[in-house]
Amino acid sequence: MAELRRIVDSVAAEAIASAEAGSCAHPWSAAMYADSIAGQDLVFAYHLAPEQAIGFAVLLQVLDEAHLQNVFVCQPWQRQGHGRQLLQQLMQYAASQGASRMLLEVRESNHAARQLYLSCGFSETGRRKHYYRTADGPREHAILMEAPL
Repeated sequence: MAELRRIVDSVAAEAIASAEAGSCAHPWSAAMYADSIAGQDLVFAYHLAPEQAIGFAVLLQVLDEAHLQNVFVCQPWQRQGHGRQLLQQLMQYAASQGASRMLLEVRESNHAARQLYLSCGFSETGRRKHYYRTADGPREHAILMEAPL
């Protein structure tokens, strides 16, 4: 079974950003990952084997709320159930640390992620208009989602 491992070395930021750039249309920069690793965020790698990270996540816990800041599965392993397993492990981890709910924002156009979140117990609780930048045009709305833990 795949497992979560916390990343504490900001040297990994460049590799995470590179992996996400090959997997997502709107990746974080290496600087964003470095800031998360150095700050209060928890950055996790999702490993299939000891040296094979296939996904990553950034989680911020504030009191009893866990905010999922970013999550992705590397391209070759997408659509194989790894995103669901990664999300479920993050939810279990947050609950074990005292969180009673998990919150996130997702692009309105990211239907696959929204369906995954809904199937894992999240509900849509709101919208942030014009929240995300786009490459060529108007900003995209964010859908706010929440799940009890």
